This record gives sequence, C-alpha cells and structure tokens, in this order.
Amino acid sequence: MSAPAGTVPPEEQVEPQQKPRRLTELLLLVLAVGIGVGANVLVDPDQLGSGDPHILVSGLVLGIGALVLHVVLRLRAKYADPYVLPIVVALNGLGIAMIHRIDLTTDQTAAGSQVVWTAFAMTAACLVLWFLKDHRVLRRITYICLVLSGLLLLLPLLPGLGLELNGARIWISVGGRTFQPGEVAKITLAVFFAGYLSTNRDLILLAGKKIGPVRLPRFRDMAPMFAAWIIAIGVLVFQRDLGSAILFFGLFVAMIYLATSRLSWIVIGLLLVAVGGFFASQVFGHVAARLDSWLNAFDPEVYNRAPGGSGQIVQGLFGLSSGGLFGQGLGQGRPDLVSYANSDMIMTAFGEELGLIGLSAVLVLFFLFVTRGFRAALGTRDSFGKLLAAGLSAVIILQLFVVVGGVTRLIPLTGLTTPFMSAGGSSLLSNWIIAAIILAISHTARRPVVTGPATEADLAEVAAHEAELREAARRDEQERAERLERRRDRRGKESDGHEQDGAQADGEDRAAGRRGARPDTARGPAVPADTAATEPITAAGPGGHRDAKDADHHGGTPTEAMSRLTDKDRRSPGGSRSTENGGAS
Repeated sequence: MSAPAGTVPPEEQVEPQQKPRRLTELLLLVLAVGIGVGANVLVDPDQLGSGDPHILVSGLVLGIGALVLHVVLRLRAKYADPYVLPIVVALNGLGIAMIHRIDLTTDQTAAGSQVVWTAFAMTAACLVLWFLKDHRVLRRITYICLVLSGLLLLLPLLPGLGLELNGARIWISVGGRTFQPGEVAKITLAVFFAGYLSTNRDLILLAGKKIGPVRLPRFRDMAPMFAAWIIAIGVLVFQRDLGSAILFFGLFVAMIYLATSRLSWIVIGLLLVAVGGFFASQVFGHVAARLDSWLNAFDPEVYNRAPGGSGQIVQGLFGLSSGGLFGQGLGQGRPDLVSYANSDMIMTAFGEELGLIGLSAVLVLFFLFVTRGFRAALGTRDSFGKLLAAGLSAVIILQLFVVVGGVTRLIPLTGLTTPFMSAGGSSLLSNWIIAAIILAISHTARRPVVTGPATEADLAEVAAHEAELREAARRDEQERAERLERRRDRRGKESDGHEQDGAQADGEDRAAGRRGARPDTARGPAVPADTAATEPITAAGPGGHRDAKDADHHGGTPTEAMSRLTDKDRRSPGGSRSTENGGAS
C-alpha cells in the first residue's frame, strides 16, 4: 500500500542527525591544557632543569582529568556543549600557573594544594556527569536543597567546627583542612530557586493586585524573596561576609527576573539591597570600614589603618596600571606586593603581568562560558532546566562582577574568589560541579528528538501507563461510590428522625387547632393552625431546605460543580496527559 500524500513511509524516514562534536572538544582540550602548561613554564623557565616536579604534576593532572572527563562525556552525555569543558580547563590551568608564580616570591605552597583540589574537583565533576543522566531528577529535592542550604550556612557558626579568618566566620575546619560550605550552598540554593520558580511562576505573574501598568505580587508569592533577603542579611550579620550576602541575594533576584521577565523584581531587589546596605553600614563596624576604604581609598589615614585599611585596594590599582596594554610578562611583575594576590586579588596579578589585552582575554573566556550556559538554558525544553542552567550561569557572572568590580574600585571590595582561578579548594570544587551540571543540561538541550513510528518498548510503556490510569480511576470510582453510600445512609437516618419530629409536631398542631391557635411559644410565635398543614416536610428537613452536604452532592455553586467536572475529567482513564522531553506519548 502506498503512503498517503505528503507523508514519508516509515522505512524511508530519517532521524535528524545532531553532531556530538566531541572531536572538536578534544582538539580544544589539547589547546587548553597547552595554555595551562605553557603559562606554568613561562612563569619560571629555569625550573625545567631544576628537578621541580610541579610543572609535570600539574600538567598531568590537567591532561588526565580533561581526558577522563572527555571520555565520560562521550559515554554519558555525547551531545553536551563542546566548548564548556575546554574553557574551564584553560581557566583552571591559568589559575594554577599564577598561583605558582606568586608562590615563587612569597615562599608559599598554595599551588601544590590547588593541584590536589583540581584533581578532586575534576573527579567530582566526573561523578556528577556519570550519575546525573537527567537533570530533572534534581527537581524532586527542591525543598531538601533549601534545608540543606540552611544547614550549610549554619555550619561555620557551630563552636568547635567553625573557623574565623580575617574577621569573617565562613569556614569550617575538618582534619586540619579548611572548607567553605557557602560555596556549595550557592548550588543548592540555585536548585531550590529553580524548582520553586518553575512551579509557582504563573502565580507570581498573574496573582496580585494591579496598580496601573504594574501588577504587585501577593505577599505569599514574595515570601521566598524576603526569605532570601533574610538569609543574605543573616550571613552578613553572623558570618560578617559581605560578598556571600551579595551573591546569595543576587542569585535569587537574577533567577526571578529570568522566570518572570519583570523589571519590577529587579527594582524591589535593589531597594532591599539599599535598605540592607544602609542598615549594615550603620550597625556593623566591618561593613562601615569596607565602605570607608572604598570611598576614601587614597586618604593616608585610611590607607595605613590596620585592620580594614585600603592598602590592598590601592596596591592592586597600581599593579593594574603598571601592566599597561601588553603587561610586564609572566614572572616579571611584582604581584607579591598585594596582599592575598593568589585569591581575592588574583585578577590584579593577571592585569599586571598580562596587561589589558591578556586580562580582557581571560574575561572573554568567562563570558564565553556564561553564554554557553545560557545557550543550554534556551535549548532545553523544561522550565526547571532552563532556570537551573541560567541561574548557575548567573552565579558565575555575578561572582566575577563582584570580584572585578571590587579590585577596580567600582564597588566595595568583598573578598569573593575568582571562579576556577583563585586559590581555594571549596570554590574550585563548587565551580567544577556547576560546570558539570551545565554540561548535563546542554546534553539534554542538544540531543536530537526521536521521531518516527513508535517502537515496541514505547507501545509497552504507553499500555502500562494506560493500565495504571484505568486502575487508579477504578479505585477512585469505588471510593466515590462508598462515600456516596455512607452519605445516603446518614441522610436516611436523619430523614427518619425528621419524620418522627414532624409527625409529633403535626399532632400537637391539630390539638392546638381545636383550641384555635398553637400556644407553644418555645418553637416560635403563634401561627394559624392551617399553616403547619400546608408546610412541606422533606427528607432534607423541615422547610424543604437542603443541608450543606445535600447541596454539595446535588449541585452547590457553579464553581463547585465545575471543580467536580474538572476533577472527574482529570481522573478519567481517557484524560489527556502531558509529556516532558523524552517521554512516550
């Protein structure tokens, strides 16, 4: 039999071929590893013959880790974005090279620790990609992530576990190693926000009073925003960490704007930031000192103040200015003059030794990573995945803005670390996990949609689902019938009681009629005797009025009737059901 006009026979149908582009990724990984190793060599070429194993070890960790991740992507997420992994490897390699360069002039060993954390972070990314086959499973733990975020932020406040460094209590000490739980909390908060907003987006958009062109959301819908604001203020108050407070609150404002596309949320968020910042500057001394160092950085009294002076900011600005357009060259500058040059101020070290062109190239790598994350968000078909990928990308760009804005004196210095580059294991671990989640979402966004005739497995899955629907409908019908039978029995007993009361009242009325009127004033005022004879007595009660249960069963309000019809259609076996990406229909 020939196929109908305008259709293609099943044997001639061709599935759309989406190129995995893993070979492109492999070539870019070779270039990325080469950039990291080359930067390490340029830092101090004399070390090649000195027997120092750092260059070899760091190169092996980057190369082997990148290769293992590439293989995992081929096996578990072959349609993932081919540019994300090389960008992250290049940034991580450049960070290790600069930390090693600063170690040579400060007699520190932060580069070795960073290499160990790089291996650990790459392993964690491999595990995420291997087990997170479908990112939508994270939606099931939306509120678990909220609870986990609260616990992670409370850990540094526990006595004996929390550790205070440089006035901020954001670390915990385990086995002699420090860890910052807030770095992991930004991932769990992103999962919670994505799950909450994807579920309640319509309520936030449509509910609430409209004043002119602006629709104000209801308080219950704004409650999570106030909760995020309170969390940010709590971090600022108890942990004395301005950077994390800005990051957590900025994450929620960015995600709710992405979910609703309403600038009113940005305005509300900025107002809350202004109120919280003013309150903190008036109450907390360390916040006031940060603002003073920002506004009066070149004042000699502020510059020489210890602690809380502006010396770190001013030295970083001089380092950036001495780099010029092309920079001093790797290993030729003096980044050691800036305190915390390998963590908080690492961007000033790159600006000094690579110049404006080199620093711009590093920033372009970050922007490329963020744009690939937003591209994955646009490509995926479920709202949770869209918000999660966009939210995690917003975390990276927001953290980068806070860091670069702080070291260039655009905003107050906060102490956040540069993603993938600054010394710090917890930051590196969390950012690699973010990259792995974005890769998993990009695989879902880029993989081809299977079309054509259904397979036997698809038909079996549909049949099993329909059988479950029929069984659920049968159980619901049986429960409804049992409830109806119990209601009828209850009404029958009530009706018998009403009939007995009515007969007794009728007898009393006839007796009173012979006397001319009813003297029983306990039941109401006296009425003519023939009125009781004409008043109908129904099973629902005297007066012919149905009780609430009877009204609910036989009719009720139009809204109740429509709700019952909607519920019946939803429970029926033949009712329509929506399918998400990849589901059988």
